[in-house]
Amino acid sequence: MKKLVIGDIHGGLKSLHQVLNRALISKKDVLIFLGDYVDGWSQSTEVIDFLISLKNTHNCIFIKGNHDDLLLNYLKTNQAHEEWLIHGGQTTMNSYQKLSKPHIEKHIDFLESLLPYYIDEENRLFIHAGFTNQKGVEHEYFTSLFFWDRTLWETALALNPKLSKEDTKYPKRLSLYNEIFIGHTPVTKIGHETPFKAANIWNIDTGAAFTGKLTCLDIDSKHFWQSDSLPSLYPNERGRN
Repeated sequence: MKKLVIGDIHGGLKSLHQVLNRALISKKDVLIFLGDYVDGWSQSTEVIDFLISLKNTHNCIFIKGNHDDLLLNYLKTNQAHEEWLIHGGQTTMNSYQKLSKPHIEKHIDFLESLLPYYIDEENRLFIHAGFTNQKGVEHEYFTSLFFWDRTLWETALALNPKLSKEDTKYPKRLSLYNEIFIGHTPVTKIGHETPFKAANIWNIDTGAAFTGKLTCLDIDSKHFWQSDSLPSLYPNERGRN
């Protein structure tokens, strides 16, 4: 049995099929999805459909991303935030115009079922973006930070690698969990194309929304599989560029 964590998909169903096939997943494996299933490439609705079907056949854990939350708000209120439309939402909105009301209701149910975070039996945290409370995610005052925060990742990147966990200057947030797995901020922004570790945080977002690839990581061995670059899979589209 493998435990696999999958990064931000952003409507790229072709890339999702590729990484799951390349990882040779089985029904015994645990699949942990870090959120941002939509916005970017043209298959956001198809991604949600596929994840719903996968949930019925495999052991899946689905975490909420900020783009998923924005989509849920749109589907429930029919109001679209302007920033959401600019950053991939318009393509997603267009795709939902083609779905029936019962089909959309099924997607709403799925989006409402997404977890804010997941902590496994080895005290490893899986969360889309981050948190700020020094006592941990269970004590977070502003739960929207779970899918919007970037300070956790920025703190890890800025940390002196020679600083030990026993040092009083070591960030308390990073000492609460054995490992933390996140997406949200593409590692391509700091010049990396593969999963990148800073302190005890593994960032699995390898830029699938833009010009990068989708990544699936074995959380125990740290072996990973990647799709082809998303622009090569969707040559007639722009993604979130």
